Amino acid sequence: MKAKEAMDLVEKKHLKKDVPDFEVGDQVKVYQKVVEGEKTRTQIYEGIVIRRKGNGIRANFSVLRQIRGDMVEKIFPLHSPTVEKVVVTKPAKKVRRSRLYYLFKKKEII
Repeated sequence: MKAKEAMDLVEKKHLKKDVPDFEVGDQVKVYQKVVEGEKTRTQIYEGIVIRRKGNGIRANFSVLRQIRGDMVEKIFPLHSPTVEKVVVTKPAKKVRRSRLYYLFKKKEII
């Protein structure tokens, strides 16, 4: 057995089965599990997907959000156990680019 095949077998156990179908440009809500001391709560991060990268267990995506006039980007691992679910609130109309970094310069994104 080759090394790549062995890695795929190990990674396959940790992949999520209920990954939603979302694309760059979609507006999403990411439900993230946050542990504070002994308590666990769910934090919702809402914004626009500006990038998807990687495949398999290494897949991640970036969400851009505007907070008090500042643009904030947060990167989420797609198959992480801390990411509970991703819900598409508004699908993208038509996006011609795979990376939407030009949105950082916009005054209002949503």
